[in-house]
Amino acid sequence: MSNQTSVRLKLTFPEHLIRQPIIARLVREFDVMPNIRRAKVEESVGWMVCELGGDDEAVERAVEWLHDLGVQVDRLGDLVEG
Repeated sequence: MSNQTSVRLKLTFPEHLIRQPIIARLVREFDVMPNIRRAKVEESVGWMVCELGGDDEAVERAVEWLHDLGVQVDRLGDLVEG
């Protein structure tokens, strides 16, 4: 049995990925649960701060998949949101 985990991430999407259903694919393909805390999407760039929860392995594979896709993935500490 695997452990459950939750990581805080800032995802920065390049222009060619902004209109793609990336979060929907994350949920379907990796069975993870994103909790979107903040996001801003413009024509040429988009970013999102989210907590990604689920099975340890699934979360790590999802993060790797995002990175391979061209999304900049920054792991965040437990920051207090203002």
